[in-house]
Amino acid sequence: MNMMNFVAPCRFGVEKTLSFELKRLGAENVRAEDGRVFFSGNAETCARANIFCATAERICVVLGRFSAKTFDELFEGIKRLPLSEYIGKNDQFPNKGSSLKSKLTSIPAIQKIVKKAMAVSLGKAYGTNILPENGELCQIRFQLLKDEFTLMLDTSGDGLHKRGYRAVSNAAPIRETLAACIADIARVRENDLVIDPFCGSGTLLIEAAYKALNIAPGLNRRFAGERMKFLPESAWNAAREEAHSNIKTDSGFKALGYDNDPECVRLTNENAKKAGVADYVKAELRDISDFEYPKHSAKILTNPPYGERMLEVDEARELYAVMGKKLLPLGGNQLYAITPDEDFEKIFGAKADKNRKLYNGMLMCRLYSYFR
Repeated sequence: MNMMNFVAPCRFGVEKTLSFELKRLGAENVRAEDGRVFFSGNAETCARANIFCATAERICVVLGRFSAKTFDELFEGIKRLPLSEYIGKNDQFPNKGSSLKSKLTSIPAIQKIVKKAMAVSLGKAYGTNILPENGELCQIRFQLLKDEFTLMLDTSGDGLHKRGYRAVSNAAPIRETLAACIADIARVRENDLVIDPFCGSGTLLIEAAYKALNIAPGLNRRFAGERMKFLPESAWNAAREEAHSNIKTDSGFKALGYDNDPECVRLTNENAKKAGVADYVKAELRDISDFEYPKHSAKILTNPPYGERMLEVDEARELYAVMGKKLLPLGGNQLYAITPDEDFEKIFGAKADKNRKLYNGMLMCRLYSYFR
């Protein structure tokens, strides 16, 4: 088996950044859609995408795509797919998925048809009526969008945002993959100084460090694809060796985190240690009202507090006003602040040079970028 088709789901707004990541990895036929990026490559591409991609949620093999407006079309479409190229005779193949803007809406009913059709296809390929499903787990995922059905095999296992350094987080964490996207947009480089005045559990600082030091985010974890026969061990070993060799050990990068909550300071320092970047990331107790710019220019990456209830919104907006007083004028520094508050610019006191729509989970936010 040589070339395969893949899809990498991602947060809405991250598609462009993820597309660039995949192209840098050598993926072919890269094509972005809402919330996902399709690409093609071989087993080595799959391993490298899992280990190196900072903004993808997972990497899946596309087993097939076709129109399915009825259950008969769904069944027949799946039955025709060459599933035995990817799933062994004894492998487990549970499925989960979603349906949006399609005629088939019942997820349990779709799951039953997917299971039955896959069993028929695999049974015919292996010449048996009994599939024991006592082997390796092959998690099947599906998406039915505007009557187009996509059947996928998950090669990641746990979501790629699970780097392994953040077992515990603060109350309103930013997802690792989104933090990596912000670090990419800010063009964090190996000699930059990055500051987060609301560091929380340190995710923005750690992801910035990963980017600056060229540390592959999946270097220290395992993937479901490592147990799949069509993805040889040599592909994963080669990708890990490449990742190790790419790490920059002589970087001048530095990241500083501030927070007025001692627990957040503790979490940031603890997570930085788990992530292997404690020599570059430090956090200390400091309120935004005491913020002062360092002597050297910095890139400020931050996810300031926001509220859902009116009192919390008012408190958050008071902080935005304090931010404006302490951070403006920028004086050669750069600011990248993500918030769902549409009035941020007005309260902060300056219109952003750019703003970009990004989703933190299901919450629509904007990344406000200030360059001068």
